[in-house]
Amino acid sequence: MKKIDKRGAVHVAHAILLACLIVLGSVCYLPAFAKVPDYRETPVKYIFLFIGDGMGQPQRTAAEAYVASAKGIKPSDYKMSMSTLPAQGVTTTFANDRFITGSAAAATALACGVKTNIGYIGVDPAYTMVKSIAEMARDRKMKVGIVSSVSIDHATPAGFYAHQPSRKMYHEIAHDLVKSGFNYFGGGGFKDPTGKKSKKPLGDVVNLARENGYRIVTDRSEFLALKRDDGKIIACNRNLPDDEALPYDMDKTPRDITLAEFTKKGIELLDGDAGFFFMVEGGKIDWACHANDAVAAIEDTIAFDEAVKQALAFYEKHPEETLIVVTGDHECGGLTLGFAGTVYESYFDVLKGQRLSFQAFTDSIMEEYKKSKTGDASFEDMIPKIELYFGLTMKGDGPMALKDFEIAELREAFDKSMKNIKVNEGTQEYLLYGGYDPLTVKLTHILNQKAGLGWTSYSHTGVPVTTSAIGKGAELFNGYYDNTDVAKKIMFLMGLKVNVADAGRDAISMAVAK
Repeated sequence: MKKIDKRGAVHVAHAILLACLIVLGSVCYLPAFAKVPDYRETPVKYIFLFIGDGMGQPQRTAAEAYVASAKGIKPSDYKMSMSTLPAQGVTTTFANDRFITGSAAAATALACGVKTNIGYIGVDPAYTMVKSIAEMARDRKMKVGIVSSVSIDHATPAGFYAHQPSRKMYHEIAHDLVKSGFNYFGGGGFKDPTGKKSKKPLGDVVNLARENGYRIVTDRSEFLALKRDDGKIIACNRNLPDDEALPYDMDKTPRDITLAEFTKKGIELLDGDAGFFFMVEGGKIDWACHANDAVAAIEDTIAFDEAVKQALAFYEKHPEETLIVVTGDHECGGLTLGFAGTVYESYFDVLKGQRLSFQAFTDSIMEEYKKSKTGDASFEDMIPKIELYFGLTMKGDGPMALKDFEIAELREAFDKSMKNIKVNEGTQEYLLYGGYDPLTVKLTHILNQKAGLGWTSYSHTGVPVTTSAIGKGAELFNGYYDNTDVAKKIMFLMGLKVNVADAGRDAISMAVAK
């Protein structure tokens, strides 16, 4: 018999130990499979997917600190509803062909579970149509609702019902909406209903919608009076001030329908024995962040959370049958919670000085002033408006007082605003103002910096976003995973067959581990 030296004995011992661990692991792991609910037999009946467009963790945290400051409490003592959900995960957002994603590619990932290229809607990189979870729900006879604070044919809502090679094909996307047969659409309007910007117009989408059984509602009173048996609905806010979108929440009037109201009414219309899938987008968080307007972004994030509360109220009545998932499609603007000028301090209370969004200030103040002045424009004319709408003062030494260099920056921005300089990417003007009105952007930058907030971009960024969940199967949304896995997890919980290899073994492995 051959002798085994000490090194060989160690190897044998290691082999025996490894074999024992494998057996032990198998014994421990097998019972986990028995605990996995068979979602094919008991699928989730009511599914909510909330998408904050451009909403990364900085946007969520800034909104909470802003509210805490207004309440006079510590930031740690206030959390939005979405932050209190028991499951919290981290989600990557990159597109197939670019690290920093766009809303179309992100929507396709969240809706269909497929990575695609920038600008593609509901198709893979080879232009092959991919079915969304909303369409899968419809095909299972569930009711389906889609709501957005931007135009209803915009990239994020389109990802759930449209299949087009470009997100800019608004006319064709609108026709996909009408053909979807979904039960409820709410929020913004149509960007190209008659096909004026289309190479091959398909006809007036509003007329086609009515022919396909949709009731078009734009009056607030008529909207609030809608009942479950009123059939298929397309409801749009009458006031759509920019690009067929709802006004920013801070600019809304009592006549406007809020995102929370669109959500509440959607629940009323969709509720029933068949169950439903309901996607709600807070789209103007993204738009405000593109323009580096922290207050507008924060106020719309709070409005988005109010919509989440409507779903939570429904969940309280159906806790064993409901799933609520809240996520973002990407972060926007590179919002940072800290600024060199305030070192380690934050002053969220100064943000209360802003009374209009960047859009409303540009449209109602700057553009009107330009029209009224031909060659005698003066920065001094704008001082009372700056003080009124942003709370900034030219004199004094308080937190809202402007320093000499800040006043100089505002004067320079005002001059450029009056000259209507076309701002191109790659120029110094673009780094200073993006593609927005120079004075407006400079005002939001200065106010944000006084609060201790900074921005790195006028575009999206590649940082992961937070995904939160509560309800049946919510534990699947803990951990670190890709945005395509959000769709796959929902498919799994709907009782649909999920390809484990395609899912990176994520949804299934997390399910069996519980």
